[in-house]
Amino acid sequence: MSNAIEIEAKVLVSQDDYKKLAKAFKAHTRYTQTNYYIDDDQLELGKGGIALRIREKDDAYTLTLKTPLSQGLLEKNEPLTKKQFEDFRDRGEFPKTDLVRFLTMLGFDVDKLKIITYLTTDRIDVEIGDGLLSIDRNVYSGKTDYEIEFEYNNMDGATDILEKILSEYDVPFKINKATKVQRALKAASEA
Repeated sequence: MSNAIEIEAKVLVSQDDYKKLAKAFKAHTRYTQTNYYIDDDQLELGKGGIALRIREKDDAYTLTLKTPLSQGLLEKNEPLTKKQFEDFRDRGEFPKTDLVRFLTMLGFDVDKLKIITYLTTDRIDVEIGDGLLSIDRNVYSGKTDYEIEFEYNNMDGATDILEKILSEYDVPFKINKATKVQRALKAASEA
């Protein structure tokens, strides 16, 4: 299991502003990924500020748990096989990984966890200095939104750099507090 600290500033933008940025950075790395968001029927993980997902990217699967820190998120990642993913998706068999022990220590019953919804992102990644700019088009539960993220080693720096980048392209800057998982779960509950 790998651990990382994720610190990102995020802004939701209009479709027109997304297109403007996608065009400006069209020569950079593009890919599609799908996040399958996991919780129980009462959304207990989300109530505790915890996000759990399986990400499918380039035919590879990764189980990720995110828990809040004073600045950013602690991210625990475990690779899964396609069979582990399919067994969980189709039969509810939670993957036997080190995250089972961690979730159990936190008081969650992994046998009650299931995929609640999913979100597919078309992403453009741009390395800028020591940070990473991501330009995202997200589709979930019949909705589409556009989000710009800047990942950096501290939140003040991430916010400042993202604000400067967006101002260069005349894109409004307003930090987004609702995460992808929160937006996807809300949309799924309204569907």
